[in-house]
Amino acid sequence: MSSSMMLVDGLKRELKARGITYAELARRIGMSEASVKRMFAQRSFTLQRLDEVLAAAGLELLDLTRSALEAPRLIAQLSYAQEEELIGDPKLLLVAVAALNGVPVDELVAMFALTEAETVKYLLRLDKIGFLVLKPNNRVKLLVARTFDWIPDGPIQTWFRREAAADYLDAHFDGEGEMLRLVSVMLSPASTAALLERLRQVADDFSQQHQADARLPYEARQSMTFLLAARPWMPEAFAALRRELNAPGQAARDLTGAVRPAPAAAPRHPASSSARRSSR
Repeated sequence: MSSSMMLVDGLKRELKARGITYAELARRIGMSEASVKRMFAQRSFTLQRLDEVLAAAGLELLDLTRSALEAPRLIAQLSYAQEEELIGDPKLLLVAVAALNGVPVDELVAMFALTEAETVKYLLRLDKIGFLVLKPNNRVKLLVARTFDWIPDGPIQTWFRREAAADYLDAHFDGEGEMLRLVSVMLSPASTAALLERLRQVADDFSQQHQADARLPYEARQSMTFLLAARPWMPEAFAALRRELNAPGQAARDLTGAVRPAPAAAPRHPASSSARRSSR
């Protein structure tokens, strides 16, 4: 996390601790509430504006810097070993996912075959690895970043592909709150990169909405899983129908846009050349 991001996040915490809302801050510094929200969302402050915000909050820059440095560092990913630890114990994985989704301990115990003592034991394990902080009365404070993600092709994603992907996709996706779109296209490398960046932004949007809805009562929310994926791919049934090119040095692109290597030209045998010369 950059220094500027740490300062802005620290400023948010200090404002919250002082009970200063965006609306109140906007009134104190003579801005609209929408402009203040945009300023914090974009982390875009001029030095003059930062001075005004600090003065309005009764803060010194030194205090803000110290607060930002002392704040717990949020983790964006677990280590490979930590993911393996989660996968090795389904109950631990369940408690971790429940914590990510803000499920209270009493609700978790009511829904699943877990006792309160077991749940607390697993929460303490997650506390030990820096995933969360277990507070009094079984309250939980997450220590993961808003952009937290599982390791690409790591233990969790491997488990999902092996154990859960077929179950997840085994649905008609025509019910309320369901949707499935399968789109096959051919794109340039530049367009592909742009599309992938947009998908990453969509994933961030999901995360932001999750954070916003975390303030709602538990019973007002439901479990939702979004699967975003993109890669060059051809169904095996199509691949079985591809022609094999015979012309040496010729390459072709399949329907995924991937280049198939051309067959190598057969080497000329020296003896064959000599035989042709002697026959002339």
